Amino acid sequence: MAGNANLPGASVSSRLFAVLDCFEVSQSALTLTDIATRSALPLSTARRLVKDLTAWGGLVQLPDRRYCIGIHLWKIGSLAYEQRDFREAAMPYLHDLYEATLENVQLAVLDGLNALCVEKISGTRAVPTQTEVGGRLPLHATGVGKVLLAFSPPEVVMASISHGLRRLTCHTIVERGRLMSSLAEVRRTGVAYSREEMTLGAVSVAAAVKGPDGLLKGAVSIVTRSNTQLDRLEPAVRTAALGISRTST
Repeated sequence: MAGNANLPGASVSSRLFAVLDCFEVSQSALTLTDIATRSALPLSTARRLVKDLTAWGGLVQLPDRRYCIGIHLWKIGSLAYEQRDFREAAMPYLHDLYEATLENVQLAVLDGLNALCVEKISGTRAVPTQTEVGGRLPLHATGVGKVLLAFSPPEVVMASISHGLRRLTCHTIVERGRLMSSLAEVRRTGVAYSREEMTLGAVSVAAAVKGPDGLLKGAVSIVTRSNTQLDRLEPAVRTAALGISRTST
């Protein structure tokens, strides 16, 4: 929920942003009532803003009267300079990684206290995953998330722990000490593993992508079935991450 958009003095732009913030990968189509509730706006205000956004092309109304993000807003979002160039630089290496393994390949960046999936390649034989492009993943329970967390400033790590380590499966690390030890190992080895910590039956191995300045830019991973030997896939993930690091600016 967008929170304080309904406070006296809230600007029109903040209310528009509150409406748009209602939409997520897991909630991509919403009724007008859903939007008003999630944005904490009066129904009349939400109706007016939704009407304006729909006329502009930022939202579109579906046949069942729910709303989803429109093509105009998508076109503007696709112009985001940093992630567009990062993704374009990564694509050849992601395709090579997929062709070599035929497993799910993911590229993610840090987004607040989540990992944001900016690209995913998968095939019909790969294990089903919950990940979608534009979707957010928990930092403490995924391979890409652990990499992003391990190479982030200490305040990000502390904020993530304070936010709560949600148990997603019986294998999820929810103890602060265990997570800190795991992140220290990621920094030492350069790779992270998630063994059924987000989804039962799925495991992943991830490596960091860094810029020319050595700072973290993102993480690349393979997600596969739990009976797969991750050690066998680790060199391919490392190679892809290194290639992207050398190419991205």
